[in-house]
Amino acid sequence: MFTVQSLTAILNQLLPEPHAGLLAGILFGVKTNLDRGLYQALVTTGVLHIAALSGMNISLMTGFFGWLFQLVFSKRIASLLTVLSVVCFVWFVGPSASVVRSAIMASLTLIAIVFGRQNWALYSWILAVSCMLLLNFSWITDLSFQLSALATLGMILFSTNKSPSSDKDYFFSRSNSPSILSYQRNIVSFLVCILYQELRLTLAAQVFTIPLIFFHFHRISLISPITNILIGWMIMPVSVFGWIAAIVGYVYLPAAIIPAWGAWGLLQYLITVVTWTARIPFAGLAF
Repeated sequence: MFTVQSLTAILNQLLPEPHAGLLAGILFGVKTNLDRGLYQALVTTGVLHIAALSGMNISLMTGFFGWLFQLVFSKRIASLLTVLSVVCFVWFVGPSASVVRSAIMASLTLIAIVFGRQNWALYSWILAVSCMLLLNFSWITDLSFQLSALATLGMILFSTNKSPSSDKDYFFSRSNSPSILSYQRNIVSFLVCILYQELRLTLAAQVFTIPLIFFHFHRISLISPITNILIGWMIMPVSVFGWIAAIVGYVYLPAAIIPAWGAWGLLQYLITVVTWTARIPFAGLAF
């Protein structure tokens, strides 16, 4: 049966630990198999959110689907298909309160980033938060709700502006010179644009969440911004390889070895960065 448990079992057959446990956390929010040492390193570096279905993870997923659908469809149709993809994903992993909240917040963030309508997205954020609190006012004391709402607010306020000098549309412009050198420059500009947007998205999500984490846990990760920058851009390709490996493995396990190796390489980089940065003196401070 096509379930989270069956796909997690397939990942366990394809990958060693702690890679399989971390990938299951990134894709499905399953943290039961997460290695304890890696878990502590994720806490120390302030990136534990990558192993949970947080607003940022789902935002990255919607961003990928939005980009993919826009290659074929118009922006409006692509946005509708992306929202439908999020609904299907929520149904698949289970419509828990935290996942539903993250999906709503991520959808609002997608609208702000894709269309650049910061004010409209901000009004929608206010409306969505108000409606959710009217349905269940006790959520206002729920930490996951607070983190999801504040992370989305940060992304709406600080990650919607693009760098005009590295606009990805320049890469696809037909008016550019067809020389090899111009193509190389366009590719570099495209990659710079991606890294720039990922950096803005990562840092914007932490503007309001870091003080909240400090207030609740009396702990702050000094290395968190650096670790997030180094691994934030990796979550999307890891997720793509992971989903391909899980789905192909569900159909025919031996055929999933190739995408599983791709996922393993990316996960190894991620684990190495988290482990090394966690060992830096004063990486995290407790008060």
